[in-house]
Amino acid sequence: MTHTMNLHWTPTPGQPGIETDLHLPDGRTLHVYDTPSADQNNLTVIWHHGTPNLGRPPVPLFEAAKRLGVRWVGFDRPSYGTSTPVPDRSVGSMAQDVAFIADQLGIQHFAVMGHSGGGPHALACAALLPERVKAAVSLAGLAPYGAEGLDWFAGMHSPESLQASVAGRKAKEAFQASPPEWDPEVFTGADFEALNGAWSWINSVVEPALAAGPEGLIDDDLAYVNPWGFDPAQIQVPVLLVHGEEDRMVPASHSQWLTRHIAAAELWLRPEEGHISVLNQAEAALEWLSKAASR
Repeated sequence: MTHTMNLHWTPTPGQPGIETDLHLPDGRTLHVYDTPSADQNNLTVIWHHGTPNLGRPPVPLFEAAKRLGVRWVGFDRPSYGTSTPVPDRSVGSMAQDVAFIADQLGIQHFAVMGHSGGGPHALACAALLPERVKAAVSLAGLAPYGAEGLDWFAGMHSPESLQASVAGRKAKEAFQASPPEWDPEVFTGADFEALNGAWSWINSVVEPALAAGPEGLIDDDLAYVNPWGFDPAQIQVPVLLVHGEEDRMVPASHSQWLTRHIAAAELWLRPEEGHISVLNQAEAALEWLSKAASR
């Protein structure tokens, strides 16, 4: 399969990353990020980005990954960056794209990790690629819309964007054409501290994700509130769900629901963390993932 490589992405000094445009059999392009490892025994973790982000793996975790022997791979979901749009894609449809990426990079088995909107996409891989995914982590991730026993919007500080998505593509596009001013109250003080500190990296993947317009965000939000294409109860591999109890964007009730419906799920609730500051737990979660994937 044809692809092009550019060696200009440098996640850490002296450690170049490879950016690759992979061309799928259906004519689409996926933009992929890789931090190759000379050790073929190293665990590969495929990163699933949030909304709206690009798919560069999380630089704040690179030192921990080096210590644990982890190879990072990430990708821009369709409509982000140079990845070809796929209107009306489902959360579950990304599993086959991940399988394709892994095939092209010569990776048979791997683990998955996602933050926020990346959480459902990581779970999709765990559910739909059970022979390949060794373990999964979801940080501040969503549960399926319409899940029985879950008041999906309860506790969301500014749910209007997702509520517009429930009304369909036209309503969502109209909402994004003139969205309300962003309400900073959606983030806690701990969130802002994280954004101004170790996790300031997030700004570097949000701004370019929106540079070409809101299409990626629109497609993501529509996917979250439509059928996912899998049932979380299908998942049999180890899963860690990490959530801040102060999360005002995706309430902790979502991970609590997922814990009750995934057989091998473990839940870490963190009482003082919000939607971004929960990433302060990501290094410990990566350690958990490395151990779980090696069993």
